[in-house]
Amino acid sequence: MSMHMVGPWLSTTGKRKGKPKFRNADEARKARELEMSWLELQKRLGVELEDKRRKRAMTAKVYVPPKLMYRGMDEPRPRSLNQGIDSAAATKSAPKVYTGTKIKGIGTMHKSNAIPIFSDEEAIDIAHMRR
Repeated sequence: MSMHMVGPWLSTTGKRKGKPKFRNADEARKARELEMSWLELQKRLGVELEDKRRKRAMTAKVYVPPKLMYRGMDEPRPRSLNQGIDSAAATKSAPKVYTGTKIKGIGTMHKSNAIPIFSDEEAIDIAHMRR
């Protein structure tokens, strides 16, 4: 099932809560007074959230991940093997071609199963096998 077929209750957008709605103006006034008294209490006790967060963020150290150490090595990075060959110059290898005389050919035993044939007797046996 893809997301366009699902209702809006599975959406990840619009999760913020809106402003609180009150039954009447008296409850709204009480909520505002309670919020103001809470902020005054925080100021009186010296706990101001904005300044506290800003101070903590400014004094935090920047995370630096530890250097990777390989098994039994003192250096953080393994040394590369220098063979004296320029690694940028790569040449094409010679094509691999069978040059021997042992294999006489390739036979098909069943469907596309290719097998090597080493003698004339094997070729005759494969030809007489039932498929």
